[in-house]
Amino acid sequence: MKNTNNRKKSSRFSFVLKILLILSASLLISLTAYGVYITKKAEYAVTESYEVIQDRPVSEKREAKVEPIQDNISILFVGVDDGEKRGQGAENSRSDALVLATLNNESKSVKLVSIPRDSYVYIPHVDYEDKITHAHAFGGTLATIETIEELFDIPVDYYVRMNFDAFIDVVDALGGIEVDVDIPYAFTELDENDRFNVRLEPGLQELNGSQALALARTRKHDSDIMRGKRQQDILKAIATKAASASSITKYDDIIEAIGDNMKTDMSFDEMKSFLNYFTKGVPQIDALTLVGYDDMSTGTYYYQLDQESLSETQHILKSHLGLIPDTSDISGTKTENENAIEADVSLEQ
Repeated sequence: MKNTNNRKKSSRFSFVLKILLILSASLLISLTAYGVYITKKAEYAVTESYEVIQDRPVSEKREAKVEPIQDNISILFVGVDDGEKRGQGAENSRSDALVLATLNNESKSVKLVSIPRDSYVYIPHVDYEDKITHAHAFGGTLATIETIEELFDIPVDYYVRMNFDAFIDVVDALGGIEVDVDIPYAFTELDENDRFNVRLEPGLQELNGSQALALARTRKHDSDIMRGKRQQDILKAIATKAASASSITKYDDIIEAIGDNMKTDMSFDEMKSFLNYFTKGVPQIDALTLVGYDDMSTGTYYYQLDQESLSETQHILKSHLGLIPDTSDISGTKTENENAIEADVSLEQ
């Protein structure tokens, strides 16, 4: 009788084990199929968004085209408002947000610098100084890239241009993002249709797409510098949410959100190379600030950049890209091993 019970228990265990194995196999097959589907859909979306700048196969500050899988690279993110309400096309609108990112392949780190839209800079396309936001209206993405390269004296290897619709839809597709809203008090801000419909409260909270955009654009309570910091915080929040396991099933909606609202000169294979930066989670992302001061001396508002601060930022970005030796580790590109060696040498001395 005892042996019979053991056989029944063994049979039940075997049956449960088989069910678990079947379910696991089914899940794996489903995930694999979903992965193939998402990959193909993403490849199609990127192909549709692919837009190479004419007569610019590579930056004039590069001897050859970079390979993201092995090289340090830079990406310029351009946010534009090309809505029908303003009657502006993508290449005729001003840039509402400019964020430059440098990626160091060895340390898998990222530097982010937001450029205040009213920064008074030299614009090569028109050969005079003006607000950097006007560069895009003067000559589109190319004029903006040339201005950024002139400002920081580094190559811009890739660009990503998105309008407000894409930004809102991506955040909503992620189910919102968690951001510490760094504002002194609650207030109502303009939405994407320029209506005062978005209520923003201070503190850590979940924001939907419309709220995130309003936060990224607002500057009436402080300055362009704080506006840039908020944009960096929002980009970090998007990267963190997109890299989380909970977002895997949302990739379909994210790809749909990008659709026709993004243009880039990165191919799908080049984009896939950046997955290396997420092998150990979200990479180290350091935010840089362009120090300056408000200037109304001409009757028009400009943000005048502090030249010493600009030079320091140039040095950090050049070091991070490996264009100049990094002797101070100010760019944060040294490996843990190199830092450990230097520490040992210092102790010996």
